[in-house]
Amino acid sequence: MSVLAEVPEPSPSSTAPPADIGSLDFWTWVGGQLLGFGGVLLQILGIVVGIAIAAWILRVIIRHVVDRIVNGAKSKARVDDTQALDRSPLSAVRLVQRTRTLGTILQNIVNVILVIVALVWVAGIVAPNALASLTLLTAAVGAGLGFGAQNIVKDVLNGIFIVAEDQIGIGDVVDLGLATGIVEFVSVRITHVRDVNGTLWYVRNGEITRIGNMSQGWSRVIIDLAVPTDADIDDVETAMLAAAKTMSKESKWRSRIIEQPEIWGLESISGDALVIRLVMKTRSSAKDDVARELRARLKRAIDAMGIALPQLNSIMLSGPEGAQSVRGAHPPKTKETPVAPGADRPRWKPRGRRVEASDTADDHTADDHTADDHDDAVPAKTKKKTLRDETPTATLDLPGTEGAEVVKPTPPAVRADHEEQS
Repeated sequence: MSVLAEVPEPSPSSTAPPADIGSLDFWTWVGGQLLGFGGVLLQILGIVVGIAIAAWILRVIIRHVVDRIVNGAKSKARVDDTQALDRSPLSAVRLVQRTRTLGTILQNIVNVILVIVALVWVAGIVAPNALASLTLLTAAVGAGLGFGAQNIVKDVLNGIFIVAEDQIGIGDVVDLGLATGIVEFVSVRITHVRDVNGTLWYVRNGEITRIGNMSQGWSRVIIDLAVPTDADIDDVETAMLAAAKTMSKESKWRSRIIEQPEIWGLESISGDALVIRLVMKTRSSAKDDVARELRARLKRAIDAMGIALPQLNSIMLSGPEGAQSVRGAHPPKTKETPVAPGADRPRWKPRGRRVEASDTADDHTADDHTADDHDDAVPAKTKKKTLRDETPTATLDLPGTEGAEVVKPTPPAVRADHEEQS
């Protein structure tokens, strides 16, 4: 007996492949890619938002710290604005300027660091394998900073230390070596200095090797007064000190003068004048004003004593251009040394060649006399030999001139006598 199991036949709809299976796979792939790209975009967006929030928080913290320091300085000085603080005798304005400059520097540094972190983070999400290549890029950037941008890095680092250490500030009178004047702006890379002529100098902080600040702390006014040599030194010193003390007690100058004036005594002695030195310690910002007023008061005090200030004239020679206009600055001129007439230097000739210009002239003269006078008893050759014998000679003892003789030419008067005798 056989038992047949009845197997249900599949329906056509369940066994036949769908006609649009390729399109379904494509859209599934597209959806997956969109979801993945959307996830990446969401991650990048989250990074950007997080970095922006962090930058805002750090900026608020830095600004709060700066404002707190500035407000504390203003409250101690009992002023309402920074301009009034600058006019006050306190030096807290330097703290305000330095704090604000450092706050700006910190904000810039924070922004740069956050941008670098965001770029590295995004690169790790978009292309995880690109971080290995980023190492090479970082090495290349480091090499570029080490060679190509080393001056910029030097300027920035030096500027940060200058501001942080309060070496210079806005409004200071400084001597940077490259420029001297009033500081108008200080940044991490460049310092602006305006000189007394109004020229604005841009000095790179990396090129500053020394700083002379004439606006920090106190300054000293030094007055050197020249009086005649016959003046009474004690009376002059007493009058000078009295005028300076009277000035220091006035309300207008009391806040600008730190200590009482002093007489340092006789500074120099010369045949024209005696120089007496008076000094006064003042605030750095009031040095020039105090010095001008003190000079005027000393002049009036000397005039009241009936002392006439000597005229100190000195000649400063600064090269050939300045020396030409001064009488006596030229070297002395000498006359030419006269040479005795008829003084001929001896000449030497090798042995066997004793013919010279005078002898040749004598030969021509003797030949002429022979042609004109055939009955002359003395031949021309005999006369020429006689002239040679009478010519003084001297022997030279020099290397390479063995046997040579120095022949002194016969004076014209001797030759003329021989010609007349012939």
